Amino acid sequence: MNEKTTAWTEEKVRKTLPVRGEDSHKGTYGTGLLIAGSTDMPGAAIISSQAAMRSGIGKLVVGTSEDVIPSIVPVLPEATYWRNGLDHLASDGIQQEFRAAAIGPGLPPEEKVEKALHKLLEKDIPLIVDAGALEKIPSTFSDRKSPVILTPHPGEFSRITGVSVEKVQNARVELAKEWAEKLNAVIVLKGNNTVTAFPDGEAFLNPTGNAALAKGGTGDALTGMLLGMLCCHENYRHGILNGVYLHGACADKWVKENSAHTLLAHELSELLPQVLRHFETKA
Repeated sequence: MNEKTTAWTEEKVRKTLPVRGEDSHKGTYGTGLLIAGSTDMPGAAIISSQAAMRSGIGKLVVGTSEDVIPSIVPVLPEATYWRNGLDHLASDGIQQEFRAAAIGPGLPPEEKVEKALHKLLEKDIPLIVDAGALEKIPSTFSDRKSPVILTPHPGEFSRITGVSVEKVQNARVELAKEWAEKLNAVIVLKGNNTVTAFPDGEAFLNPTGNAALAKGGTGDALTGMLLGMLCCHENYRHGILNGVYLHGACADKWVKENSAHTLLAHELSELLPQVLRHFETKA
């Protein structure tokens, strides 16, 4: 296994962020599918879909419960909605072409979510698996060409691997690398200095972020940012690493003027326009 671990730096972000061409159109930056939100957790769909739309995606389709859609449309009229998308996905799969997909924010860990995940895995596109969709995953993703990106917090990583949370926290890099190789998946192990580990043994520590992110919903924002970044980056590794970095950078910007206690998850995507602009300008 390649033991190389390094930090994903501001310089690397600047070098790898895509430039939005003057002659580009929404098709240039792809259509993403987000399966998120439920009757009991509608906010997760709002937070993750807002973050995706702020992250460079061309078009977003949000598959969510019928009763959740009226809550999202007033704050995100730009998205397209797949009514009861989880139900349709679990039974029939998807017919439309997508550049990338994400599933999990605000979904309960139930059989229907597991079936929907397997339908998405049949499509050869990058797939982000988060929250409720992490409960029951395949033992390996070795039969896929496109990457699967798992985004667990330490508790979810513990459930996936059977390793105690204490051991996970004491060997974050080593375990993320080990299980990325075992599962043939990209693992984004969230927490202080989030670890992004690739199946080939390459891993990066994220230097951005702070305790303001220790609040419900911030992981949903990360999933949305990753989806948007995957759609507009040609290199999926750069898209993942930049998404993780910018997510933390938004929290860093927040604490420059505000208490870390007060950040709300949806405010991360509100901060993203200024944060992204900083990285687009010359240092």
